[in-house]
Amino acid sequence: MTPMLKNITVGKRSRRYALGLASLALLLTAACEKHQAPPPATPVVQVVQVAQRDVPIYLEWVGAMDGNVNAVIRPQVTGYLIKQNYREGDLVKKGQLLFEIDPRTFEAAFDEAKGVRAQKLARYETTAANLARIKPLAAKNAVSQKDLDDATGANQSAKAELEAADANLKTAKLNLGFTKITSPVTGIAGIAKAQLGDLLSPSMPTELTTVSVVDPIKVYFNISEREYLKIANAAQASGSRTENVPLELILVDGSVYPQQGKVAVFNRQADATTGTFKVAALFPNPNNLLRPGQYGKVRATMSTIKGALLVPQRAITEMQGKYLVAVVGADNKVDIRPVRVGDRIGTEWVVSEGLKPDEKVIAEGTQKVRPGMTVETKPFVPAAAPAAGGEAKPAAKG
Repeated sequence: MTPMLKNITVGKRSRRYALGLASLALLLTAACEKHQAPPPATPVVQVVQVAQRDVPIYLEWVGAMDGNVNAVIRPQVTGYLIKQNYREGDLVKKGQLLFEIDPRTFEAAFDEAKGVRAQKLARYETTAANLARIKPLAAKNAVSQKDLDDATGANQSAKAELEAADANLKTAKLNLGFTKITSPVTGIAGIAKAQLGDLLSPSMPTELTTVSVVDPIKVYFNISEREYLKIANAAQASGSRTENVPLELILVDGSVYPQQGKVAVFNRQADATTGTFKVAALFPNPNNLLRPGQYGKVRATMSTIKGALLVPQRAITEMQGKYLVAVVGADNKVDIRPVRVGDRIGTEWVVSEGLKPDEKVIAEGTQKVRPGMTVETKPFVPAAAPAAGGEAKPAAKG
């Protein structure tokens, strides 16, 4: 090999060696950087303190409102509607005029009945006078027994005809009165279902309107047999009747109606198809705020837990029938702890065992922690509740 070729070969080997050393250096540097990577960041969780307060335990049902009395207004005679004397949806008084039917036909019938009665009265008076004359003569045998019997029969027949005429006159007077349709109760009058000029009759398929007594207003709801037993036992424990359990009404906007109600009607038996009792409660309604057809939640307070411990429902994890809570200690280390839960109150859960007052539990981020892990905490910010949600119904306990 010539010196020139030899130098070229040595140069190539030197370059390959240098490249190999460079690659090895890069691999060693990468390995060192991998071993020297920073530890993972401390997880951030949202925590809340265990609250302690007196908690009322209650039952809730969806209720439908109805008038305490719903007077269905129907025509009692046939005729044309000529006038409506009330404004729909307004409060009307008992005896207030609502509708008028064309009275002319009934005025004529009344006048005719009055004339017929006058005729029958004249005939009765004539037969009575005739009988009065014949009786003394018959006693002296001045007239025959047949004359007396004829006079007596004529008088009795005239009396019967007069009585029939009186009845016809009363009927005609009633029918004339029925042309003026009045409210039988004081209440809210509904929308009229007939227009001026309509031919009305007692057999028409729809009513003219309905007047509802809404103070107090009636609220219907259904309770299960188990709930009934709870209410009955609570009433017995307090020494009162089931009907005296105080009731609250939560309206659809979530507000609590200021007037308390009480049970007015408790059905005598449970519905065999649903296993529930139908109950009606009465709530004072002095301003007529509540109307038939509205819905609300009826709440009955059964008892009060003194010094109950509460945490948000989202802070409790259910796993294989057990309930767990992640507690953060003073050193910011996590302790996964089993607890025993009670009733649900709104968005919170009563914890009967496993927690102490003012301990901090994780309400957001429990999926990121393990027992013994150190965490960074910040206050839990609950999501805004819907405007019309109201409080959630507590879980029924057997």
